[in-house]
Amino acid sequence: MAKPQEKVSFGQRLKQIGMVFQFTAKQDRWFVPLLAGALLIPLALTVVAVLAWGWFYLPVGILLALLAALIVLNLRSNAAMMNVAEGQPGAAAQILESMRGDWRVTPAVSSTTTFDMVHLVIGRPGVILLAEGSPQRVRGLLGQEKRRLSKVIGSAPLYDYVVGSEEGQLSIRKLRTTLMRLPRNLTGKDVNALDKRLKALTARPQIPKGAIPKDMRPPKGAFRQTRGR
Repeated sequence: MAKPQEKVSFGQRLKQIGMVFQFTAKQDRWFVPLLAGALLIPLALTVVAVLAWGWFYLPVGILLALLAALIVLNLRSNAAMMNVAEGQPGAAAQILESMRGDWRVTPAVSSTTTFDMVHLVIGRPGVILLAEGSPQRVRGLLGQEKRRLSKVIGSAPLYDYVVGSEEGQLSIRKLRTTLMRLPRNLTGKDVNALDKRLKALTARPQIPKGAIPKDMRPPKGAFRQTRGR
C-alpha cells in the first residue's frame, strides 16, 4: 500500500518555498529579474485599473501577481533542478520520488561499483526499469532485471529506459513527461498486488556468483559431523 501523504502546515509550506527560492536564485541568474517582472507588471496594471474603475480590482490584481510569481518559481526551479541533476548518479530515482501520483520507486535494485544502476518503478502504467550509467554496462543489468521480473509480474506491462543525453536514451528533462504519458494499464488494486510480489522478490537473499569467500565458508569437518553413523 502507498503511504498516505503527510499534511504540511502553512509554516512548513512557507519554509519549503523559501528553500526553493534560495536554491533557484543561486542556480539561475535570470530568476530574480523574471520574478520581479511577474510581480511588478500585474501590480502596475492593478494600480491603473483601481484608478480607472475602483478598488474592486485591487484583490484581483494581487492574486494575479502572486499566481504569476508562483508560475515563474515553478518553471525556473524545475529547470534549475534538472540542470543540477543531469549527470548525477541516482538523479532519476530522486526525480521520480518527488512526482505526484502513486509511483512506487525502489532505487538501485541492481548496481555496480562504477555507479551503474537500475531503478525499479511500479505505477499505473506497469513496471518500469530506469538505467543510469555506461550504456554498454547497464544494458546487461537491464537484461538481468527483466529476466528476473518476468517470473512474477505476469501480464503487467514492462518498460525499460536508459537515462542519458546520448542518442536513443531518455533525457532526464523528459523523464517525468514520458512516464506521465504512458497508458494507465493497471488499477490501484493491481499496483498494490504487484508491489507486494516484487517486494517479496527483492527481499530474497541473492547468492553471490563465483567462489564462496573464505570468511563465509563452513569450518572443516562440519559436514562430516552431520552424517549418520
